[in-house]
Amino acid sequence: MSESPLSRRSFLGRAGAAGAGAALAGTGLAACGDGTDSTTPLTASQRIAEQTVPFRGAHQAGITTPAQDRLVFASFDVVTDDRDQLADLLERRTYDAEAMTKGDLVPGGMASPESVSPDTGEAYGSPPAHLTITIGYGPDLFDDRFGLGRRKPAALAQLPRFPNDAIQAGVSGGDLCLQACADDPLVAYHAVHNLTFAGVGVVTMRMMQTGFGRTSSTSTSQATARNLMGFKDGTRNLKSEQADLVDEWVWATGSGVTSWMAGGSYLVARKIRMLVETWDRETLQGQEAVFGRAKDTGAPLGGTSEFATPDLAATDDGAPVIADDAHIRLASPETNGGVHLLRRGYNYSDGVDTVQGNLASGLFFIAFTSDPAHFATVQGHLAHADALNEYIRHISSAVFACPRGLAKGQSWRDQLFG
Repeated sequence: MSESPLSRRSFLGRAGAAGAGAALAGTGLAACGDGTDSTTPLTASQRIAEQTVPFRGAHQAGITTPAQDRLVFASFDVVTDDRDQLADLLERRTYDAEAMTKGDLVPGGMASPESVSPDTGEAYGSPPAHLTITIGYGPDLFDDRFGLGRRKPAALAQLPRFPNDAIQAGVSGGDLCLQACADDPLVAYHAVHNLTFAGVGVVTMRMMQTGFGRTSSTSTSQATARNLMGFKDGTRNLKSEQADLVDEWVWATGSGVTSWMAGGSYLVARKIRMLVETWDRETLQGQEAVFGRAKDTGAPLGGTSEFATPDLAATDDGAPVIADDAHIRLASPETNGGVHLLRRGYNYSDGVDTVQGNLASGLFFIAFTSDPAHFATVQGHLAHADALNEYIRHISSAVFACPRGLAKGQSWRDQLFG
């Protein structure tokens, strides 16, 4: 191998602009020029830059970042009691993650034929694909094992059990999590695979979920996507451009917030199985009543367009146009004291339920919030009265504290252990 083993996309530099264009076919990024000639092809380095999301900054990437199309989410249990081993792992993982978001192999690359390669190699030749890697820490990491008790955020606690939950303990929780999002599923998988390999003997994977087809838009530049029930999902989701609302409802701030979490956020993950066979037999009118929206346009019932504010007071012949148990009513900020959540969920499919022969698919719900209690407020209303509960089951649950972004030269070790 003549090129540097550190760059997984170094072939682009050799191939030139034409080769780079072919290699990046299917990414959805149209070639554009330098502003003077729209037909001038970009250089390989320009194409790489277009697909790179900065790893460092005031906040972690992968939260307000425009939601990518693919997800690999994993949670881990720490299996060592050695504080130094955990700290060293976080140090190494920082620079591994940073390299991969740039389209590089992890430090050490694919090594020599006689050595075990630090990089697992499956994304060699792939572009960055807007990869973001977001780390979070679960409540149990702050027990007595590593002396982190005094650094535990006051808001970080296990979520309560809600009515109708069917939570499976073996695929819930975890000491830490990694969320890898990208526009290429191989790139997202490679990120989690590499970071798992780096942690052998220190952490073991508790659960992993792949996701496709984002179900929420996190930027006004993105169209609203659909969930596996066929409805537009997350129409009223917070958008990154709503700076005041994002500051209030996404980023952890205030005098009571521990320093490493100031500017961070709390990640809530819920795996929601959709009973699609039952749902498919419901009439269109019945489905729309459950959500409170038109299936084709996404408009709230009684409204004329998708982004019209739902009129929760509207009635028709004495009955509410949007039913009292409609999903959008119970999830709305108006019903929840103004609470907004930043959603970044994904559709998932785990194949077939071998017991019943039904599709094992649904929504892997992810939300970021400045306080997990805000999610509990919304989910409390939904769990008690949502008409959608007849067609879904919450089967996995977890909460993690995602720290603020990293400064230049700082690692996850420096941040967590201080």
